[in-house]
Amino acid sequence: MHFLKVFEYFASALSPEGELLMKPEDLMRAVVPVFPPSESNFVRDGYLIGERSPGELRCSPSTFFMFFDIDNDGHISFKEYIFFVTLLSIPESSFSVAFKMFDIDNNGKIDKEEFKKVMGLMRSNHRQGVQQRDGLRTGLKVCGSVEDGGLVKHFFGEDGKGHLEHEKFLKFMRELHDELLKLEFAHYDYKLRGTISAEDFALSMVASADMSHINKLLDRVDQLKKELHLENMRISFEEFKDFAELRRKLQPFSLALFSYGKINGLLTRKDFQRAASHVCGISLTDNVIEIIFHVFDTNRDGHLSLDEFIKVLHKRERDIAEPVETGLIGFLSCFWNCSFSCSIRRFLS
Repeated sequence: MHFLKVFEYFASALSPEGELLMKPEDLMRAVVPVFPPSESNFVRDGYLIGERSPGELRCSPSTFFMFFDIDNDGHISFKEYIFFVTLLSIPESSFSVAFKMFDIDNNGKIDKEEFKKVMGLMRSNHRQGVQQRDGLRTGLKVCGSVEDGGLVKHFFGEDGKGHLEHEKFLKFMRELHDELLKLEFAHYDYKLRGTISAEDFALSMVASADMSHINKLLDRVDQLKKELHLENMRISFEEFKDFAELRRKLQPFSLALFSYGKINGLLTRKDFQRAASHVCGISLTDNVIEIIFHVFDTNRDGHLSLDEFIKVLHKRERDIAEPVETGLIGFLSCFWNCSFSCSIRRFLS
């Protein structure tokens, strides 16, 4: 979907001048695929003229996302949204490479002008056609420089003369993804219990599934209510975060699973848990493992459909990095995707 249309669909606020604006929760919904929380009455998330708003997230306001709020009005404009998704499109595995791309004079630091030049280039290469940003039918405006806002002051100081070091950039990029994860969890934690239901955790896993498979997976999610040992199970934020970390380390994890399965046959829950721990350094709880095996037992034979599981997680990570597919970042993304796919096919053959 064109990013302009995405922005129009999810933006739920209007300026006094009639300009569409996003709240932090709108921003999360626009870039992370989510289903309505199971404990709410929402049918879907999004907003069109004449429809009701899907409601606010029941969590603290995101001060982190306000770095993208250039004019400090508490909302995010279309140009600020484009700046956000441009940064978000840098895969975590490529953070260091992206910094070196920013570091034009190769001194281990980047200044404000280097940052502005590269961000402008990345936006101009935006594959979804940001060139249509003028004269939009809903009054969206892209004027002035998006690189002169709160985020740049955070990086380079009030006077803009500071330098951004490698570690600070990496820390910011990780915090950006972590903040998005917090908002996603808050979306499903509708009743502010500090935990989410097994059903909501399952929905978060399958939300990125290909349309040709989504109904089959949603059927499995619905079956959770009929399983006594799963029906009242709750997932904490730490468990949710650990699973997200596993998703970010999907390539080594998936290769370990496929290689183990090829040699030893069907994977058990303990095999899966051990692979996450030994290969990725992530401890998945028994509850998380139970939900994974239930949802992705698509053949209902009591075993994990590993291929389906890996495809869904891979698509989630790929979709987050969709906005920019040109230049160095596009090359890195393409290289990762191609090497990932080739490795999986080799293990399956």
